[in-house]
Amino acid sequence: MNRFLRFSEYKVLFYRLGLAFLFYMIARFLFFAYNTSLVKINSVGDFFMLAYHGIAFDTTAILYINALFIVLSVLPLVINTKKGFQKFLFYLYFITNLIAYATNFVDFIYYKYTFNRSTRTSFDTLENESNKTLLLLNFLREYWHVFFLFFLCAFLWIYLYKKVKIHYQKPSLSIKYFVMSILIFLGLTTLCIGGIRGDFKKSTRPINMVDASRYVSDASQSDFVLNTPFALFRTWDVDSFQKVNLVNKATIDDLIVPIKQYHNNPKTKPNVVIFILESYAKEYISAFNKDTNIPNYKGYSPFVDSLAQHSLIFTHGYANGYKSIHAMSSVLAGIPSFKDAFTSSPYPKQKIESLVSILKSEGYDTSFFHGAPNGSMGFLGFGNILGFDHYYGKNEYNNDADFDGSWGIWDEPFFQYFNKTLSQKKSPFMATLFSVSSHEPYVIPEKYKGKFPMGDNPMHQCIGYSDFSLRKFFNAAKKEAWYNNTIFVLVADHNNLIYYPEYGKDQNFHTVPILFFTPNEKYKGVNKDWAQQIDIYPTLLDMIGYDKPFRSWGRSLLSNDKIKPFVMRYSSDTYQMMSGNYICTFDGEKAVGFYDKDDKELKHNLISHRTAEMNLLETRCKAFLQDYMERIIDKKLTSKDK
Repeated sequence: MNRFLRFSEYKVLFYRLGLAFLFYMIARFLFFAYNTSLVKINSVGDFFMLAYHGIAFDTTAILYINALFIVLSVLPLVINTKKGFQKFLFYLYFITNLIAYATNFVDFIYYKYTFNRSTRTSFDTLENESNKTLLLLNFLREYWHVFFLFFLCAFLWIYLYKKVKIHYQKPSLSIKYFVMSILIFLGLTTLCIGGIRGDFKKSTRPINMVDASRYVSDASQSDFVLNTPFALFRTWDVDSFQKVNLVNKATIDDLIVPIKQYHNNPKTKPNVVIFILESYAKEYISAFNKDTNIPNYKGYSPFVDSLAQHSLIFTHGYANGYKSIHAMSSVLAGIPSFKDAFTSSPYPKQKIESLVSILKSEGYDTSFFHGAPNGSMGFLGFGNILGFDHYYGKNEYNNDADFDGSWGIWDEPFFQYFNKTLSQKKSPFMATLFSVSSHEPYVIPEKYKGKFPMGDNPMHQCIGYSDFSLRKFFNAAKKEAWYNNTIFVLVADHNNLIYYPEYGKDQNFHTVPILFFTPNEKYKGVNKDWAQQIDIYPTLLDMIGYDKPFRSWGRSLLSNDKIKPFVMRYSSDTYQMMSGNYICTFDGEKAVGFYDKDDKELKHNLISHRTAEMNLLETRCKAFLQDYMERIIDKKLTSKDK
């Protein structure tokens, strides 16, 4: 009976698949252990309930990965129980499963930088790195414990797999053997389809990343429910750039005003110098935390604190993405990144009106500086699209003695190189520097060991070093003729290692400092309105008195026009627009939540008590998203494309 019904083979198959579920759950628990400060789970009951809901997402990933293994295990191939065939299945099972399983371990660390499970766009960032081997070696050294845990889990998984074996049985070559095998194969196929989709309901689409949010009370919990292979599968061939038709053009022109024009200031041509500071989050700067009421707060940026006393700063500033390349498009071109990055989409190779193109048209020399190997992060490629006149990277610096061994040239010498290069240029010029040292693996030059406070996490001494590098830059630059006629901007690309629980809240993950400084202190003060990276481009054009129309989704932070302060971003698989008294979460078609502006953890959904202000905020969100998608897809990223 067993020979044609193959019960022992099926029992072993389910055992082997069960092992995959066991180790995915172990990876989920380890993910939480590494990110306890970021994933907010308040009770043991919630912990296990969320883990239970995660099984649905594990099922999808495991069935995708093991599809061929399952097929070869159940089809009546006659040789199924032979030792050689079982050995082949062993290698097929572990090669596919362990490659996919390893991605969960990557997110033990990478999650601290993105606050999302890794998706297909994570590979787009890696493609631009020319020193992948060196980065891998550094990762191995810094995070050996993650590799140890992975290999420990792999060893245990293999050990348990081998504990239960299929013993050879001469197959029954009767019609019953083939008929029963095919019937069971069809039954298992049906179960697998349901498992991959999430259920068997005809009306239900296959589960996606956003479905993880159905079970959570805090947005961060959805990443505990998910697993990384699932996130990769569901985003691999997905193009989230899709046109929507939610409002009419008049509403877009009224609420978004995509074509801006300012007449607030006389026309001038000061130099423009922008520092996009790697991971230099708001959390690290005392001047930006005076109203946060964090017990025993400590900052690590004494120079930026001193500069802020003579600058215009925005203490409620946000990043419009979560990776370095997102900051480049947001700050310089006013193009935010949502579910997928604009720069890794099919659409960046088009004419883009930006701060670069407009200042070039005004006679500015334009340049971009980044101390990493040329092409790192995709900056060189996107810089060419924007039309920078010059790109200065590790190649141009041409002194590997100052290479940090991981990412690029140390900030201090590269900032001095920045000053010397600018001092050789004819004004007016526009220059952007993207720093590198305030980054994993959290090291500083040997000669400065012990000079900066170690703080409470490895990032803090790196912030101290980058702050010191900024001080040395400004001390040198103020001796140059161009200095007094320059607008300086300091902004971070995104957040990094979080220490204070306040910055672990959903609405504080991506807060960044935004600072404008002029030596004559023309712009000075503390502004607590909503602000974002995409506002920097129109603000600078307003400051220099540029009076022609230009395309921008941001607003001038100096203007009191009808576009009220707002932030538009993407987090926890939803669009979020913040303005006035509320935060609106939006699924791409409609609002799914409204929260008080002070509800940083998005705990209390007010959607059942809608107000006129909420309704207007939802309409603004629709208008923004519709215009964003249409202009990018139809290649209308200039003011001439009305």
